[in-house]
Amino acid sequence: MTDAPTIVQDMPRRLAGLLRFVGHQLWAALFAVILLGAILGTRLIWQSDWPLTRYDALVLIAVLTQVAMLAFRLETWEEFKVILLFHLTGTVMEWFKVSAGSWAYPEAGVIKLFDVPLFTGFMYAAVGSYIARSIRLFGIVLSPFPPFALVMAMAVAIYANFFAHHFLPDIRLALFAATVMLFCRTRLHYSTARGRRALPLPLVALMVAVLLWIAENIGTFTGTWVYAGQAAWEPVRLSMIGSWYLLFYVSFATVLVVFRDACVPGP
Repeated sequence: MTDAPTIVQDMPRRLAGLLRFVGHQLWAALFAVILLGAILGTRLIWQSDWPLTRYDALVLIAVLTQVAMLAFRLETWEEFKVILLFHLTGTVMEWFKVSAGSWAYPEAGVIKLFDVPLFTGFMYAAVGSYIARSIRLFGIVLSPFPPFALVMAMAVAIYANFFAHHFLPDIRLALFAATVMLFCRTRLHYSTARGRRALPLPLVALMVAVLLWIAENIGTFTGTWVYAGQAAWEPVRLSMIGSWYLLFYVSFATVLVVFRDACVPGP
């Protein structure tokens, strides 16, 4: 058993390792960090009488960020193609959810379509960017990986349920079970300064979902969007963690179209 003095002496090294890990994660999530910073920053400084609306400024910031990510080779063109696909599927879902009254964007803006400011698609793209950059930067390998066709079918079912549950019974509990059944054996292997590590993929999905829920609270805290029935300063309901958990698999499956080499089938 490790004694107390050893633990105390080891704390600086452990803290340095933790800070290094957090720094690497933030670097992988660069697109999302910039967008969240823009959402917070514009909320603090923007004036209603400025000729450019805050929403339109966020669209321009998002576009310039995407251009810079490609120009400085922080994303490859192959990654950009699948990230763009997730951007488009996210935008379509935004149009539907806003029209269904699930949430709203209360501020004015010129670069809006169907009451949705077009920077929203970039928020979904930022999730895809984080996954793609993480796979590349951390040398991620997924093993044992289930049949890819089943993974894609599950992702399609998850995406479809986000629309269909407005008209048909919600099958998200079955989809939660499907993610566990498909990936209960799958480990996400990644590189650190101290060697290779591994985590269960469903646990990784849950951790990412919690982080996205925190990011959503930043969005509602700044009034950038608001959920139906949500009072001012009220946290986003915890059930949204489940929604982001499921949406993670949609983004993940989309990105893996490019990173098929990271998927190692089981015996």
